[in-house]
Amino acid sequence: MKVNTQAVNFNVNQELLDFIQQKMNKLDTFYDKIIKSDVFLKVENTSDKENKIFEARISVPGDSFVVKKQCKTFEEGVDIAVASLERQLKKRKAKLRAHL
Repeated sequence: MKVNTQAVNFNVNQELLDFIQQKMNKLDTFYDKIIKSDVFLKVENTSDKENKIFEARISVPGDSFVVKKQCKTFEEGVDIAVASLERQLKKRKAKLRAHL
């Protein structure tokens, strides 16, 4: 799956991009009809330690899922967001199977 990653107001290193790509690719095992995915990485200018925002938008036929997580590190945000998307995709797949 192609993951479009956009970093807002900072430069992202290749290691983080590879990590995001690897985690997002795992979503294909739960739902194989993913059209595209967009990832936004943002850093807030606050004194709070949890100032990194990870936002993912996944498009599937007829619907899209958006998850936004704010954490201390982007890696932590990716893990939490992918787990949330995984649950949503499993739920959608189960709903589609119920209609067949």
